[in-house]
Order: sequence, then C-alpha cells, then structure tokens
Amino acid sequence: MNIPVPRTIAEYLEQLRAALHGADPAMIQDALYDAEEHLRAELAAREDGDEAAMLAEVVGSYGAPEEVAEIYRDQEITVQRALHPPRSPAQRGTAARFFDVAADPHTYGALFYMLLTLATGTFYFTWVVTGIGLSLGFSILIIGLPFLVLFLGTVRVLSLVEGRMVETMLGVRMPRRPVTAERDLSWLRRIGAMFTDGRTWSTFLYMLLMLPLGIAYFTLVVTGISLSLSMVFAPLVALLTGHGVLTVNGHAWVPGVWDIVLVPVISLLGVLLLFAVMHLARGIGRLHGAFAKHLLVRERSRQG
Repeated sequence: MNIPVPRTIAEYLEQLRAALHGADPAMIQDALYDAEEHLRAELAAREDGDEAAMLAEVVGSYGAPEEVAEIYRDQEITVQRALHPPRSPAQRGTAARFFDVAADPHTYGALFYMLLTLATGTFYFTWVVTGIGLSLGFSILIIGLPFLVLFLGTVRVLSLVEGRMVETMLGVRMPRRPVTAERDLSWLRRIGAMFTDGRTWSTFLYMLLMLPLGIAYFTLVVTGISLSLSMVFAPLVALLTGHGVLTVNGHAWVPGVWDIVLVPVISLLGVLLLFAVMHLARGIGRLHGAFAKHLLVRERSRQG
C-alpha cells in the first residue's frame, strides 16, 4: 500500500503510531516523543517555517514513519533481552528450579521494591490527596487554574519516575520519555485534554492505591524474611551455646538431647520458607509491573 508523504507533524506522528500498532505501549510513547522532538527542532531551524517542505526532507534523512517504526521494533528486541536475559535451555529438576530464584536479579529487585513502596506509596498518596485538596480550594481564586495545571504536570513527572523504578527493579518495560504534548492545540484545549486523558485518572488511582499496597508489601517481606531467618539461625545458636534463644509460652527453650535431630529440621524449614518468600516476591513483582503498566502507560489517541 502506498502511504502518502505526511505534510504536517501531526500526520507524521499518526502514521508512526499506526506503523507501531501492536507494539509495546511504552516503546510507542518513547518513539512518538523522540520523533516529535526531532521534527520540532528541524522546523524551528527553518527560516521559512514550511512544515511540508521540512517533512519532505526529513523523510529522506530521519526516515519515513514505517522505517522509523522498524528501527524501534529492532531496538526493542535488544531492550527486552537486557530486561529478560535468555535462560539456559537445559532441563532442570523441580528442586533446582526452586532454588534458582536466588540467581535471578529480579528477585532482589522485587524484594527491594516491596520494601521501598512503604515510603513511595506514602509520598504518592500524600502528594495526590494534598494536590487535589489544594486545587479544589484554589479553584475560586485566580491562581486556581495555574496551580491545577502545575499539579497535573508534577503527577505526570512522578509517574515517569515510578516507571523507571518499576523497569529497573521489576524488569517490566516502561517509558523512558514523557507523553508527547499536543503542541498544535491551544493552551485551553491542552488543559482540557489532560482531563479527558484516561491516563490522568488512572495515574491518580495508581498513586492512591500505592499506600495500602506499600503497607502490605513491606509487612509481607519483613515478616517473611524475619521468620525464615529466625527459624534458620535461632535453633542453631541455641544448640551450640546451650542457652535459650526462643521463648515459647513465656519459657525459654533450652536444647536437649532430642533437639539435636529437631534443630536441623527447623533450620531446613526456615531455608525452604526463605526461598518461598523469594518466589512470592518475584511473583508479586511481575504482577505489580503489569499493574503499573496498565495504569501508567496507555496508548493515546489523538485529541481533536
């Protein structure tokens, strides 16, 4: 099919979006932002400001939308391989696969992320609730609209920062660029587009939910790791020192003769529990990454 040469930047971006249809939404956002920034810079460098002439030249140098889309698809393969290195095709037993979780860097990234969400979730929740409250309070004043626009801008920046943490720690592809701006619209219509963009409200929802999720994640990790490590080391310390380390019903447990058999069993159960917690953390990390991508990254249809 012969696709006409775009005559405006908006047409170029629409053709690029169509060529990237079905690709990762995060990659599409990056590609659109990069293309628009390049095209705007090329247009600003022209004295005549002829958009059609600029695009005719750019198609030959920067590339047609289909060519640019193909380049980004090829680059995405490299990105995905970096985020998810291919595993050994060799068959491994169930026990080996169970303990392999300790060799996966995303396991530790998920554990650290779950601990971090208590702080980030509290901050996001406070920021959104305070921002919405102040926006409503300032709405009757002349500074109400500028404050609201500034608040929405900070929320989008925070969503981009959160996306970078999700990609780095959880291994889920997220945008490296902000959402492209509708620069051909008037500033009033741009403000209106912020309210009609579903991503604005889904980002609010995500940041509000991060507080209860952060509390749950933090509690789960701390409880699981503390319990498993205490099961591993406390009986060994008690057996070696002969002093009670564990307290049961108010009485310190002092190891006896039969405990020589019991201690290794308890320690082994602690090791198994520790690896189970690691599996759980990695699984939650994957689920949370998909959840974050669904709410923070959505393909944007062009606003009229």
